Amino acid sequence: MTSADTNTGERPTRPETSTADIAIRRAGVDDAACVHHLICGLAENQGHPHAVIASVADLEKMLARPEITYLIAERDGQAIGYVSWLERISFWSGDDYLALDDLYVVDTERGQGVGEQLMRAAADLADGKVIRWEVAETNIAAQRFYERIGATLTPKRICRWQPIAE
Repeated sequence: MTSADTNTGERPTRPETSTADIAIRRAGVDDAACVHHLICGLAENQGHPHAVIASVADLEKMLARPEITYLIAERDGQAIGYVSWLERISFWSGDDYLALDDLYVVDTERGQGVGEQLMRAAADLADGKVIRWEVAETNIAAQRFYERIGATLTPKRICRWQPIAE
């Protein structure tokens, strides 16, 4: 999922910056507080500020799991975005794929190539595996971004079900 400043794709004006001074690195257990801050930023940006239930301690456990990858983009030592995914397998094809969980860039850095750098870093680590994710139908800016980097958008409904334990 990604977020845009508005779902129409409009971006606020900001000074030009270079992507050359952006560092992308894999988050470790010690980055759990930073990761939590970024996830809360995404939730706030999408209008769901209270949706993040995972604690910093929960994220420490998640970041220790080998099937989870979380890349942080930094400029001048400040976290400005992230991409996260889980490794999965398709029972239809028998192939592994990456299930992208989130792509997020802070508002002040949007339109500067950070999102594309994060996606390219994910592609490098995917080592030829397919990357799959969902995007809200109303998030036109994200859809345009994904098409621009070469992704194929397919019509598919995402279902969620949480049965009540008896």
